[in-house]
Order: sequence, then C-alpha cells, then structure tokens
Amino acid sequence: MAKAAAVKVREFRAEAKFQRTSPQKAKLVLDLIKGLRVEQALNTVHFSTKRIAPVVEKVLRSAIQNASYVSDEQGLDVDVDNLYVHTAVANEGPRMKRIRPAPMGRAFRYQRRLAHIIVTVAEKKAPEAAVASEPEAPVKKAAGKKTAAKKTAAKKAPAKKAAKKTAAK
Repeated sequence: MAKAAAVKVREFRAEAKFQRTSPQKAKLVLDLIKGLRVEQALNTVHFSTKRIAPVVEKVLRSAIQNASYVSDEQGLDVDVDNLYVHTAVANEGPRMKRIRPAPMGRAFRYQRRLAHIIVTVAEKKAPEAAVASEPEAPVKKAAGKKTAAKKTAAKKAPAKKAAKKTAAK
C-alpha cells in the first residue's frame, strides 16, 4: 500500500480568467467533459451548441499543450493519448454592476457575472501497484441476521393491514 501512495500522478492545468459568462452556464459545458478522455472531451465540446463551448475547447487544448510542453522540458514520459480531464471548474469572478433605466426616471441595478474557467488534465495510469501487491484475506460477511430481520418485518406488515381492514368493517 505504501508503494501505491508513493506514486504521484502529474496534473497539468490551464485557466481562462474573466470570461463574459456566468459560472452556472460554464458549468453546464464543463460537466459534460469531466472524467472523459481528452480526445472524447474535445469532440464533445467541439459539437456543443453552448456559446461558452469554444472557450472551454481552447482551455482544454491549452492544458493538453501544457502537458506536452512540461513533459518535454522536465524529461517526463507523459503519453498525451492517455490523458483525461481530471477536473473542470468554473469559479466566480468579479461582478460588474450595471444600471438599467426604469419607468418614471428610476433606475434598476443588475450584475454582469464573470467566470474563471480551470481545466486540469492528468495521465490515466493502469493499476499496476494493486496487481503487484500481495492478496488480502477474504472478509467474511455477517449479513445473514440482517436479511432475516427484513424478511420478518415484511411478513408482518400485510398481517397488520388485514387486521385493520377487518376492524374497520
């Protein structure tokens, strides 16, 4: 188990700050690509009809390029085809306060929201450490008593309903 904890998965991220959309709208697109492989995520975002989708695609491509650049610079062996979207988050940016003219000389205030989009990609590793570790002893289950209690409770419930029906007549 200590060997599995020592293996650290490298993450690569990219950000797009101050995007002119609400974080709620950006999260709709980001939720589509969370956990997907990079190639599939790019296809999903490319064919999405949301207005923020091209921005998300640009951030995703930037994160992939960051992964390939850092792996070349630091001498890491990162396989770009093995990358997947680890996290995709839209945080709230500053709000722009605006005023809309209203009837009878009044003014209504509203807020334009901005979003910070962060995409993190990581390399998917095969569970080699789990295969190499020694097998654990099987755990015995004591579920027999619990299921018997549930069955008896289920049998009693119809009997009570039948008693109520006869008492009501």
